[in-house]
Amino acid sequence: MDAISLKLSLLSFPEIDPVIFSLGPLAVRWYGLAYVVGIVLGWRYARRIVETGRLWPGGKAPMTLTDLDDFLLWGVLGIVAGGRIGYILFYDFAAVAANPLRALEIWNGGMSFHGGLIGTLLAMVLFARARSIPLFNLFDVVGAVVPIGLFFGRLANFINAELWGKLTNVPWAFVFPTGGPFPRHPTQLYEAGLEGLVLVAALAFLIYRRGALARPGLVAGAFATGYGMARIFVEIFREPDAHIGYLSGGWLTMGMLLSLPLLAAGLWAMATSRARA
Repeated sequence: MDAISLKLSLLSFPEIDPVIFSLGPLAVRWYGLAYVVGIVLGWRYARRIVETGRLWPGGKAPMTLTDLDDFLLWGVLGIVAGGRIGYILFYDFAAVAANPLRALEIWNGGMSFHGGLIGTLLAMVLFARARSIPLFNLFDVVGAVVPIGLFFGRLANFINAELWGKLTNVPWAFVFPTGGPFPRHPTQLYEAGLEGLVLVAALAFLIYRRGALARPGLVAGAFATGYGMARIFVEIFREPDAHIGYLSGGWLTMGMLLSLPLLAAGLWAMATSRARA
């Protein structure tokens, strides 16, 4: 691939300020707004699933709308704390160890999906035990709505011009202001489409057309499997983090490595869901 062919693929990157507006030292960013919008829309969709009796065996969900509303705070804490701690441990430990205040700079590196998932799983386990809710039923409801947050989060990554892909000459490539002078794969948009739109639609089909909620763990397993496959696929086109690079053989990335156990857990949850029914 030569410089001329790369330049022929040029698409202008939209000039969107990552900061929506500022009030003194307080800056409201698209990244933070994406989390808020994703959580609110996910919560609304989860309420719709819980209150639609025909989706559940016996015509009634094993949790109430009040339970779901109360879980919102638990879930937000799990997402934010887990996501940030996960990013530090998996991607940015050396820098934070050298400058501990960097841990508070969520715009500097951001959040890890896998860390946020671990935090949310812990919140779900604790909440389900406290409310005597069947754990895999709660997994299913939350798993069905997570792709909504992923969609908005990846759009925010695109606006921030971060997590871009490798050099390419495909017609839809972008020259990112932080990625050098040549066009790159917009891998943030690939992930927004696969992890967000495609996955939420596939899970909705399972829930509304295939009665998947009658098999506890099937929806959650399908989410984990779908996300793992999508993330591993997109990592092929994504430029690995400069301070980490490839882990082995010039092809394995941290994102791939972290997605493998998630993929395995998803396949197990789907395979055993009929027994839990």
